[in-house]
Order: sequence, then C-alpha cells, then structure tokens
Amino acid sequence: MGKWYHNIILQSTGATSLYEIEIIQSLWSGYGSIVRYGLKDSKYKTIVVKHVSYPSETNHPRGWNTDLSHLRKLKSYEVETAWYKHWSNRCNETCRIPNCLALESKDDEVLMVLEDLDAAGFPVRKSSVNWNEIEACLNWLANFHATFLNETPEGLWEIGSYWHLDTRPEELEELTDIPLKNAASIIDSKLTNANFKTFVHGDAKLANFCFSKNGLEVAALDFQYVGGGCGLKDVAYFVGSCLYEDDCEKYEAKLLDTYFAALRNALNQNHSSINLDAMEEEWRSLYPYAWTDFHRFLKGWSPGHWKINSYSERMAKQVILQLKK
Repeated sequence: MGKWYHNIILQSTGATSLYEIEIIQSLWSGYGSIVRYGLKDSKYKTIVVKHVSYPSETNHPRGWNTDLSHLRKLKSYEVETAWYKHWSNRCNETCRIPNCLALESKDDEVLMVLEDLDAAGFPVRKSSVNWNEIEACLNWLANFHATFLNETPEGLWEIGSYWHLDTRPEELEELTDIPLKNAASIIDSKLTNANFKTFVHGDAKLANFCFSKNGLEVAALDFQYVGGGCGLKDVAYFVGSCLYEDDCEKYEAKLLDTYFAALRNALNQNHSSINLDAMEEEWRSLYPYAWTDFHRFLKGWSPGHWKINSYSERMAKQVILQLKK
C-alpha cells in the first residue's frame, strides 16, 4: 500500500501510525483485498480497509472472464462507493452497517476506510444458525427495506442483486432448463414491476452478516449490489444461504411471518400512509418468483451447485405453471 493510502487512513482516523494486522480476504477474481489495520493514538483501535485495484487480467474461479463480467464488477464498486457516500447514513441501529470513515478514488483504484465491526461489538461470523440468529437477520432486512421504501436508487443499481437477469445474459444462455429459460424475463418483470419497491441489499447471504456474541444483534457488510427492487429477493436469497431444502420448506410460513411482523413494526413508525396489507399481500405472492429468479441464475452459472435442490425445483415449476394460467 502506497503512502497516499497511509495518509488517507491517518487523516480520517486521527491516528499517528498504522500497522497491518491481517488480510481478511482477497476480493473476487483478484480485484484487491480487505485488510484489518491497527492504529496508534486514535479513538479507533482498529479499522478495516477495502482496497479495490482493477486487475489487468482477471481470474474468475468459474471461468466467467468476459468484458461483461469485468464491467459488472467495476460498476459494483462504483455502486458501493455511491452507497457509502450518499445513502449509508440513513441506516440506524436497527439495520446496522459499518460507518464509513473515508472514501477515495484514484486512477483505477478505490479505497474505503470502514469501521471495524468486530471492534464495534459484532465479532462473530456464522456458517450455521439457530432460530434467534435467523430472526436477527430477518429483522435487519425488514428494517433496511422499511428505511428505503419508495426511494429512487440514484447512483446505485437500478435493479439490485448480483443475479439480476439483464446483467447475466451469459448464464441465461448456458441454462439448459428450457421452461425456466423461457419464463425468465416474465419472472424478472413480475419482480421489477412490483407496486411496492425498496432498496435490496443484493447479496444478503449469511456470510455478509456479523453477529454480536449472544447472536441477537447483527450488522451487515458488502454493498456492491445494493439497488431497487422487491424486498423478498433479499429474504429468499438469505433463507437459501443458511437453510437446507427441508427446512426452507418446513419453516417457510414462519420465516415469512417473522419478516413481515418486523417490516410492519418498522413501517408503522415511519410510513403511516402505506397500505401495509396490500404491500404484504403483493410481496408474499412474489416470494416464489424471487426464489425462482435466483434459481434461474444458479442453474445457468453453476449447474452442480448444492443450492439447486428439490424445493427450488418445485418452487420453479409452481411459478411456471402459474404463469401459463
């Protein structure tokens, strides 16, 4: 890391010096890294720096090395920068995210200096969850969706989520499930033309949630695919990221009831004019569409993926049958 970056970090945190603690992760396909730094003489003991550096050659783990893939990633970092610059301050304790201390772009590099959520009381990452932890994440999503209801996603993806159909023509081309392929654009337009819209996180998988030690509070990371859309896209994707197919089916009603109870609670406080019954009715009806939309992407992108299961297949068949009627 160059002197330029050092100076940005020191200026934004008031520290006199810094030292690298660990590389948390490399960014997808060699686009940079996320690093934790320790600071001296700052109110922040540690910070996390997301450093994006556009590679001359990309190395995608599944072989999707195309101009389209590269442009999508570039846009995703522009979106994340816009998110932290213009929108992130709207999130409160009910949909906690890291505070952004500095944002800088230079040539083909981007630097984001972020609060360390580990130090802020969210040090736990989960690979499996109990009901309380699922509920904490659904509460986060509900409050996030309530916060941005009816907003226009300026500077963000017009339609949020990394699997959105318009940004994934190659994966659609590869899809061998012909009924699903034929239904893809209708499913997409059902979700896109919902009457009630908000911002979706766009990558709300379990790995992007940080938990408090007791598991009852969460914060979320990674806003590269935040944009407009129906909130159920996040819910379906989150559920699929942390439950096996039997539980997706078994707890479907409970999961949706929990989410909508939290959403109503959040909207009652700041959106008194919204017809909550109409909103819940519309979004509930779109849950199978949201689920099938991601299933469509997954089947084209990675046909052997563990998330392609009988529950998803049944959901897709049900949706396609509904569309035929």
